[in-house]
Amino acid sequence: MVKLTADVIAEAAQLVNPCRERELNLRSYKFSVVENLGATLDQFDTINMNDNDIKKLENFPYFQRLKILYLANNRIRKISADIAHNLPNLEELVLTNNELKDLADIDALSELTKLEYLSLLGCPMCAITNYRLYVIFKLKQVRVLDYRRVKKAEREAANKLFSGKKGDKLLKEIANTFVPGGELEELQKRKENEMPAADRERIKEAILKAKTLEEVEMLQQQLQAGIVPGKKAKKASNPDVEEEEEEEEEEEKMEE
Repeated sequence: MVKLTADVIAEAAQLVNPCRERELNLRSYKFSVVENLGATLDQFDTINMNDNDIKKLENFPYFQRLKILYLANNRIRKISADIAHNLPNLEELVLTNNELKDLADIDALSELTKLEYLSLLGCPMCAITNYRLYVIFKLKQVRVLDYRRVKKAEREAANKLFSGKKGDKLLKEIANTFVPGGELEELQKRKENEMPAADRERIKEAILKAKTLEEVEMLQQQLQAGIVPGKKAKKASNPDVEEEEEEEEEEEKMEE
């Protein structure tokens, strides 16, 4: 696994992009942890970290110059609470195709007072009801969300939905969707109900055969639904169906 070391940063491509901004290209290195960015000496307006395996948006030093951060196609699930303190002048943040699931996951971005352009397209949270209105309400400074300009009518709708007593209640419900230790409890339950060795082998085989991102995502959805690849689903118990199957088996044996 590649680590984002000072040497990697020093050898990475540096350019002046079409917007005449100094850009550091750290794309497709496949590192999973953001680290050692102090080696850049805050010399860049833009840092491109698309197409890596980053899981958490954290460990940024104090960057006064940085304005644009590209983080599309990573595996980001959490955003550090100190991001606004470390990136006070961030204006554009691209988090397209990451793994942010809950609406409250983006609350830390509300402290980025200069953030105007934000993309969360392709994140699981986009499928949640009132996702866009929630982001507009919490991140009032954002003018363009998911490459669509925020309209006055949307702001009014967001304020109407999340203001007042009903709005406060709704916001509390959203904030309480995260349960500390929930992931550990889920892992413990899985361990207690450990699947048979044959099922584990089927899953390993399916993972090895997956060649595209779409196939991996489909496999993940099947596993979350409790479906083991290559294993026939159990039929619901029905006496009439069982009798018919037994009769068919007897007829097949007689024919043989």
